[in-house]
Amino acid sequence: MLTMGSVVMGASDVRRAAAFWMRALGYVPRDGEVEDDWTVLVPADGRGAAVSIGVSETPVQERPRVHLDLYATDQAAEVERLIALGAERVEWALYADDADYVVLADTEGNRFCVIDKG
Repeated sequence: MLTMGSVVMGASDVRRAAAFWMRALGYVPRDGEVEDDWTVLVPADGRGAAVSIGVSETPVQERPRVHLDLYATDQAAEVERLIALGAERVEWALYADDADYVVLADTEGNRFCVIDKG
């Protein structure tokens, strides 16, 4: 049996990316501190998958094949909170008329969605 252990993301600045995702998700460094080249962030309450961030020189994909979907009961408030933390809105031509998601990019340009679960 397999379980989800970690989602791995690339970043040119691991510390900057880790700072964003720690504030965005309430995660903490698994090993107590963030390194320059690799870090694993885990939920502070111990429940859920980890986010691992490693140095990468690979360019950000405009339409990534894999991305995070973050569920929000107050989507508008969460989108604004994430933008205040450094995320940016992504112009997304593929929005459906009844889209329940907003596409954002983290401080490294990695795309993710905030899904309205309210």
